Amino acid sequence: KGAARERVRVAHAMKTLPAIAMAFAKGRLSYSKVRALTRVAKPENEDELLTFALKTTAARVEERCRELRCGTVASTDDAARAQARRGLWMRRDEARGMMVITVELPMETGELVDKALDKAMETAAQAGPEFKEESWTAQRADAFVALAKDYLSGGQKGASGTPDHYQVMVHVDETALRGNAGGRSGLPIETVRRIACDSDLIVLVEKDGNPLSVGRKTRVIPTALRRALWARDKGCRFPGCGRKRYVEAHHAVHWANGGETRLDDVLLLCTQHHRLHHEGGFTLEKDYRGRWFFKRPDGRAVPECGYRPEDITDDDGETAEEYFERRASAEVSRASAESSDVSAGTSGGSTESPPSAELWTVREPSAGVYWPVDGFGRLRASTEVRSSGSESAPARAGRMH
Repeated sequence: KGAARERVRVAHAMKTLPAIAMAFAKGRLSYSKVRALTRVAKPENEDELLTFALKTTAARVEERCRELRCGTVASTDDAARAQARRGLWMRRDEARGMMVITVELPMETGELVDKALDKAMETAAQAGPEFKEESWTAQRADAFVALAKDYLSGGQKGASGTPDHYQVMVHVDETALRGNAGGRSGLPIETVRRIACDSDLIVLVEKDGNPLSVGRKTRVIPTALRRALWARDKGCRFPGCGRKRYVEAHHAVHWANGGETRLDDVLLLCTQHHRLHHEGGFTLEKDYRGRWFFKRPDGRAVPECGYRPEDITDDDGETAEEYFERRASAEVSRASAESSDVSAGTSGGSTESPPSAELWTVREPSAGVYWPVDGFGRLRASTEVRSSGSESAPARAGRMH
């Protein structure tokens, strides 16, 4: 189904791309190239992309189109989906005496792990010659174990090389970083903005893919400012967090958009909350007194004290799904009992008609009962089922929502 749906999408896209459609009809473009081009091509850039595609391979066309898509706001959804799909699975293979570990990570996080493994492998390479016959994959596995041991021991002894050897390089056009159309990016643009908040910056001027000049590497957050940030924030500034490990500096107004790198426009956020701000829909604003506060994607302000566990769960309550399942079971049981009574009355000569299903209604909760409406919290009080002839069940149940 996925392949058929993709072919239909390509066919519809070519209705507004006559040059690409003509080249595909004449056999000058393969389907792989057309599929990639139709994801980013528009009437204003169709000719440029077609010229590029005609003189290069399908793999390079795929890479160029991916970079163009990453340079748009639409790539934020791609980053959110990749973040949602991340996971780690561990399986014990008792028969082989092995532990199987499978990890799926967003691209930038995976590259970071890859560099960490490279550094760990370089350290392990100083071992004796008796290990020279080990395969590359075995050395990578040993490097992974070394990282785990290093983290558990709390030390980094034996590390070699300089930090520059293990940096993950992310390439992005200035136009894309500033939010303008037409720029390319190696990763979804909001992911690049998050990384660029607290990173090393190298300005590269190029023309037609050839570098003309390379500037010096500079720190986005100077060392003196970082010391001041730690003295003021002492950890993550997200309400209720306060983590002190894996903390990054965040620009309230990104420096690519003219934001200044100064103390009152920069604050510390842990990696998870930094990601929530850039790719998770959370925003950062100032109140009337000039103090920063966070807002959730639904527009509600995050309390300054943060959320407590009791704010989002009830120990003695039940979930909405449990409530509706219990209510349905109760109504079925009551209806069965009434049907039995009616049958008995009929056999005994009674002329009473069976009660209508509409007579069974749900009593509305009082004003003090908490009813979840936004996904936070759980149902606190149970609701009784009673008989009433004054109003139908659908009408009263509808008033509860």
